[in-house]
Amino acid sequence: MDWLLGLLANHESVAYTVLVYSVVISAGVALGKIKFFGISFGITFVLFMGILVSHFGFGINEHILHFMKEFGLILFVYTIGLQVGPGFFSSFKKEGTTLNLLAILVVLAGIIVTVSIHYITGTPITTMVGIMSGAVTNTPGLGAAQQTVMDLFKSSPTANTDVQTLATGYAIAYPFGVLGIIFSMLILKKVFHVNIEKENRLSHIRHSSQTASLNEITLEVANPSIYGKELRILWLVLKSNFVVSRVLHEGKVISPNKSYLLAEGDLLLILAPTEDLERLESFVGHKSHTDLSQYEEDKNKVVSRRINITKPYAYTKKIGELAVSDRFNVTISKVFRAGVEFIPDRNTKLQFGDTITAIGEEVNIVALARAFGNSKKKLSTPHIAELFLGIILGVLVGSIPFNFPGIPVPVKLGLAGGPLIVAILISRYGGRFSVTHYVSNSANLMVREIGIVMFLASVGLGAGGNFWETLTNGDGWSWMLYGVFITVIPLIVGALIGRFFYKFTFVEICGLLAGASTDPPALAFANQAAGSDAPAITYATVYPLTTFLRIMGAQLILLLFF
Repeated sequence: MDWLLGLLANHESVAYTVLVYSVVISAGVALGKIKFFGISFGITFVLFMGILVSHFGFGINEHILHFMKEFGLILFVYTIGLQVGPGFFSSFKKEGTTLNLLAILVVLAGIIVTVSIHYITGTPITTMVGIMSGAVTNTPGLGAAQQTVMDLFKSSPTANTDVQTLATGYAIAYPFGVLGIIFSMLILKKVFHVNIEKENRLSHIRHSSQTASLNEITLEVANPSIYGKELRILWLVLKSNFVVSRVLHEGKVISPNKSYLLAEGDLLLILAPTEDLERLESFVGHKSHTDLSQYEEDKNKVVSRRINITKPYAYTKKIGELAVSDRFNVTISKVFRAGVEFIPDRNTKLQFGDTITAIGEEVNIVALARAFGNSKKKLSTPHIAELFLGIILGVLVGSIPFNFPGIPVPVKLGLAGGPLIVAILISRYGGRFSVTHYVSNSANLMVREIGIVMFLASVGLGAGGNFWETLTNGDGWSWMLYGVFITVIPLIVGALIGRFFYKFTFVEICGLLAGASTDPPALAFANQAAGSDAPAITYATVYPLTTFLRIMGAQLILLLFF
């Protein structure tokens, strides 16, 4: 046993460091799966395991601790940015604008409560930012705040103490941060006298009517003004984005290009957004219930296939430049990207990892698939080089100093804000500049989870030394009460405005509250309470912007009130 005692006694050795981190992470993840009254803390329990291990004297070299924490944070926020980026800007469309405004209100209300408590009680702003991050269960915000303190105030003799205080405040406020969101939902359910079945029906109707879904319709050409005209006249007159995937002409089904000459009685199979169906029908002719598939012959059968984009030939040009219809006699009817399906136009630029729906004869579809790649192997490759090139850009952007009037030191986006913004921009616009941003879902999840457990373990190991002392002999109970105010007040305000002013349903409000707190356990509870996945719709709508605001907000509070 001497060898084991010697290993545990040498706190500077690599073996000891790896052992402690592995114990903290594995035990924390395992314990985080245990449910207390139906609620689990997930991987956040790694933080509390780190506090426990550190409390009993198993510390880590401060330089190693700092590196592991910052590198884990970078991995986490960058992969989060890749995940939310494609939907970040689209989340502001239609009803999403209102939902995001409410989420902004919740975030701002939390900041106002935090700053108010700071001035009323005299609690240091660094402590309050840590409490706020825990109260809203936002780990990236904690990392951004700690990195801001170290970067901007590293010359201060209290910088290291401030960083530890941030983590301690976070850990003390976090448990009720999770429970408080759930308690708020239960209170609101009681106050609103909610009938879950009725609320689900209303939510389904609202979502169905406001979602730009794609629909297929078969129309018979019955407008004399378009007889003998090229198919392109439909787009020239209607100015809409739709696809004519098949045409039935004289008993034969073909995949047409835009130069096809329309004839009386032709049947057109059209894919279009719901709002364009009525205009198409009034211009082309009346609706037909004919099934075009029964007219297809095996030797030149028109089929539909899904093809993955994996070759530079496909994702370095716009669809119009690819001339798919002329070269392959194939129509691209839909593009599926980052969970969103849409109809492309000639100016759409495909991105690596996109999945297209191609319609045409089998032999032509095969030729298109060969030209576009359709390689499952390439999709499963994690593209490590591109991942770290993005991180390089993120670190560089995060290190650029900005000078603002009234702030005595230059402001930086930091190691949290820089990678997050770069990842969002690359995932959204990288395809336009032929930048491969694609990371498979499994690879993204693995890197993200590794990053967050490294960060949480480091935070816990760094905060464990004074956590128990603060909780028992210090201001820990007061901090916990402050966290309750920061958790509950903004959620209640946002819920009341959403319910009585914008008439949102209870299940939509639950998704809004979980998304505004970036809290997956609260979303799981909301889905369970609603008996459906309806809350996840509003959660996904507000999550991207809220994630960004939580990270940047923690830094701005320190810059303005430190």
